[in-house]
Amino acid sequence: MLISVLLPAKDASATLADALRGVLTQRDAPPYEVVCVDDASSDATPAMLASASRTDGRVRVVRGIGRGLVAALNLGLAHCRGELIARMDADDLVHPDRLRLQAEMLAKDAALGAAGSLVDCIPRPLSPGMARLERWLNQTITAEQCRNARFIEAPLVHPSATFRRDALQGGWEDHGWAEDWDLQLRMVERGWALAKVPQVLLQWRDSPVRLTRTGPAYSDQAMFRLRAHYLARGPLRGRPFDIWGAGPTGKRLARELEAHGMGPRAFYDVDGRKRVARGRPVRVEREIPPPGEALMLCAVGAAGAREEIRGVLETRNYREGEHFLFTA
Repeated sequence: MLISVLLPAKDASATLADALRGVLTQRDAPPYEVVCVDDASSDATPAMLASASRTDGRVRVVRGIGRGLVAALNLGLAHCRGELIARMDADDLVHPDRLRLQAEMLAKDAALGAAGSLVDCIPRPLSPGMARLERWLNQTITAEQCRNARFIEAPLVHPSATFRRDALQGGWEDHGWAEDWDLQLRMVERGWALAKVPQVLLQWRDSPVRLTRTGPAYSDQAMFRLRAHYLARGPLRGRPFDIWGAGPTGKRLARELEAHGMGPRAFYDVDGRKRVARGRPVRVEREIPPPGEALMLCAVGAAGAREEIRGVLETRNYREGEHFLFTA
């Protein structure tokens, strides 16, 4: 079995050497190659990749033409020869056992389409938002947890994941929203499971110029469109639903679902003073219907809200993933 490490790079000279060093010093891993896509860099990245390729025969360099990340990933994928495709970014740091542990995990479970890992966000200290995201990512581990959480955020950090080639059918797609989250939702639609090695195998760099901070495809608006798109053609197809949360998050989700011709029967909210939201009645906790009558989409973004809502619904015999889903 061959693993292809797919590493796109764009003007990454400041961090590329450390990223490559980690990839090329994996311990006890199956045979692997490193496919680096230079996406028309204007710094020393091309020279650094050429040097790495001359020094280590496992490194192959593909030249992109600067059409962006999705195009670079698909170009690189076309040059990958492995049965497994391990994503890596040019500014992250990888644990020396990553490839071995993820390959072992995938070998043990044929239902898994991708194996991720826990992550350590760098540099420290983290902003409150990044610290919250890191905690959530590192608590979302099993296939069931990843499936149930897939409409909150992308369960797997993209550069932490190793994919089966078969699960990458169609490659990455550009719909004006996050390509990594889109891929994971499509994989789950096709029946693949996602899970993580319960160990930190990636130091994930947060940078002011990271695409997830600067690109329009990663804006809140784009993320709500993505959620609505996959909810509408998946869990909500032919099924009535309610929304827990009549605040800005719940109303925004409802607005995006309306674009698909769908609307909630009602909103539920802890604020009993609210009466109507987007033309739908707002009801209180004691009015929650029995489980199975409608899917409850939980759309409250406040810290701690998920735990509180989960507790309320589970006392009413709601099962997460079957009777309710979190979307924030």
